[in-house]
Order: sequence, then structure tokens, then C-alpha cells
Amino acid sequence: MTDPLPESLRSSPPDPLVRYSVDAGVARLVLDSPHNRNALSAVLVRQLHDGLSAAAADPSVRCVVLGHEGGTFCAGADLSEAAGRDPGELAVSRAREMAQVLRAILELPVPVIAAVDGHVRAGGLGLIGACDVVVAGPSSTFALTEARIGVAPSIISLTLLPKMTARGAGRYFVTGEKFGAAEAAAIGLITVAADDVAGAVDGLAADVAKGSPQGLAASKALVTAPILESFDRDAHALGEQSAQLFVSEEAREGMLAFLEKRPPRWARG
Repeated sequence: MTDPLPESLRSSPPDPLVRYSVDAGVARLVLDSPHNRNALSAVLVRQLHDGLSAAAADPSVRCVVLGHEGGTFCAGADLSEAAGRDPGELAVSRAREMAQVLRAILELPVPVIAAVDGHVRAGGLGLIGACDVVVAGPSSTFALTEARIGVAPSIISLTLLPKMTARGAGRYFVTGEKFGAAEAAAIGLITVAADDVAGAVDGLAADVAKGSPQGLAASKALVTAPILESFDRDAHALGEQSAQLFVSEEAREGMLAFLEKRPPRWARG
């Protein structure tokens, strides 16, 4: 029987932010940090990376399902972590950690299926952009809100731009508006808009399980190779851009306004 908790996650707090289990060849990673809407804190990102590593090391695993607890799949960066830390250092480490976990999803030798039935914001869209298949339910909403707080979807553009239509990216990167699963499917952000997320994911996982380990790895690599090439070419520069934006005056105002639940001073209308 596969150990449901890999060694890399045993040092996590008693209530882990990412739960890991394996059953019948399917590794399930569940984002479970409801107190901050599954925001991408340093601890959550590290535990997610550890879970992906555990799945890659388990020869019984044929696919990974990335799901969530609560009404939010992922709210993006955990802005509360900025308090009391050097902004420049935090920005650099956050960009590096995000790039590493996105690359880990892309490099994983088995397909990753995202099971989404809740809100997805900012960096959370980067996660689903990295996944091979995304199923989203009727409670799902999506928004790229970075521009509203004075930054940009720099690192996550590496996984979003290859998936989204140019018109979709051109609109939603700058408006920050909210859209649902049907629109997400129409612009290529997700694969399937489904009323029954669990059923659709189980069906896809069963289909994937019919593939051989070698066949799955090689077939996935054909799709992800161009995206990984863009990582090698652009990730460093985009990380620097992200860090510079994060420490800017506008970003400080934007994040403070977000934490204080008020409009930033530049907002109109």
C-alpha cells in the first residue's frame, strides 16, 4: 500500500496546507488553506512542490489531480506575508518559488488534472495554466487582478499565454474583470466546463491510466516542450520585472489598499 503521506511532507505542520494521497494510481494534491483562501504562501508553495516531487518519485502514479477545499481554488499571492519583511527580498523569493512550482507541474512525467469548482485569482491562474487538463465547475470564477494592485502577471504569463487566446489574454490581463467557466473554456484557459467536476475528473483520470508510463511521459513532453523553452529564455527577466513592480510605490499603495479593503488612490469609477 502506498504511504499517503510522503517523507517530504511529514515535517509539515500538524494541519498541512496541501494534503497528499494516492489511490489506484491517482495522486491527489488538495490545497487546504481556507483561512486565506488557499493563497500562495511560502509554506503552501513549498508543500505543493513537495507533493509534486513525491508523485514523480512514485512509480505507481499515472496522473495527479490538483484540487482544493472550500469555495476558492487559489486566491493568488499571500499579500499578508509582505508585513515586516524586506520587500525586495520577498519579491525575488516569491518570483523564484512560483517559477519553480510551475515548472515542476510542467516537468512532471505524468499528466496533471486540475479540479476546480471555486474562485481562481491571479497566481492561481498560473497553476491551472501549468496543468495539462483543467476541469472547472459552475461555481468557478476567474480573474487576473494584478494590474489593479500595481503589478502584472509576469511569471504566470509563462503558462497562461501559451494556453489562452491572444484576444482573451489581451482583455483579461488588463481589465481584471471576473469571468466564468464557459468563457474560460472559450479562451483556452480551461479544458472542460462541467456540471459534475468530480465525475469528469474521474473519467479523465481513468482514460489516462490506460497509458503506459513511457507513453504518458513522452506524449506530455511533446506538449510542454515549447513552454519549458520559454521558461529557459524568459523566466529570469520576468522574475526581475516582477520584483521591480512589487517594490514600486504603486504596488505598495495597491497592496495596502487591498489589505485595508479600500480602492487604491488611482482607481476611478
